[in-house]
Amino acid sequence: MSAPQLDVDFVQSAVPVNGGSKSAAIGDLTAGEEAAVAGDLGRSTRRRRIWIWGARIATLVIILGGWQLLTSAKIIDPFFWGQPSGIVKQLNAWVQHGTTYGSIWEQIWVTFKEAVLGFLLGVAAGVIAGVLLGMFRFLADVASPYIKIANAIPRIVLGSLFTVALGLGTPSKVALASVLVFFVVFFNAFQGVREVDRNLLANARVLGASKPAIIRHVVVPSALVWIIASLHVAFGMAIIGAIVGEFLGAQKGLGLVIATAQNNFNPNGVFAAIFIIAVLALTAEGLIGLLERRLLSWRPQVAVMAAGIFCTLLCLVE
Repeated sequence: MSAPQLDVDFVQSAVPVNGGSKSAAIGDLTAGEEAAVAGDLGRSTRRRRIWIWGARIATLVIILGGWQLLTSAKIIDPFFWGQPSGIVKQLNAWVQHGTTYGSIWEQIWVTFKEAVLGFLLGVAAGVIAGVLLGMFRFLADVASPYIKIANAIPRIVLGSLFTVALGLGTPSKVALASVLVFFVVFFNAFQGVREVDRNLLANARVLGASKPAIIRHVVVPSALVWIIASLHVAFGMAIIGAIVGEFLGAQKGLGLVIATAQNNFNPNGVFAAIFIIAVLALTAEGLIGLLERRLLSWRPQVAVMAAGIFCTLLCLVE
């Protein structure tokens, strides 16, 4: 009995008589410390966000302000490079009176529709081809030289062929946009399938999963981080395809508006259209970011960053 009594005496000597209230106090102190740490972290995060946005706004003010001052002082010729005030006037004129080809909103809608359709078709084709070739080595070996040849061709020049074959309407722009999107998504989907954990595949086969079930429940979810990462670049490619297609020949669209401004020596019109395109791209980027956070919240952030870096390097190589 002495040993247990010794343990009790030791514990009682370590904790005061009113141990219950003291334990509660310790618990409250721990919770308070956790709340303080969380508060400090939140304030630090908010301060960092404020600094980032402040730096972004300052950078924009410096660029636009310097541009306006240099063109007003004729150090930079506004005839060739335009100026921010002229861009604002051009945007206002388009909103008030429209463009040569109709309402500016109609031009935006035409280009956006072409980009979205090309984006959806290119993503669907790229995911299907990437998953199939990643899963079936024989297909990958057969298609490899043809994919390399197609990837080596400057795909922008296909726009001329699509314009001749499909006309000046929407189909030729959608075709060019989908081709540009396809290769970005394909290579990422292919790499994502190749990065799937082989242990997961082996376990699925041992449990009797069929090939379609493995693709649906193991391969696609595992490769999703690579596929989603490619979408950030893919929509930009879709817009490029739509704009270039309109440059080559169109009846409406922002690319045609830019080409007309270029032919009329109107740099403010070119920059105004570029601004509209940038707003479209940033809006799509924000929506894709929301989709990414919703679908990939279960994946480690490192894996998402690695896929994004791979996609960026791939586009730089292209």
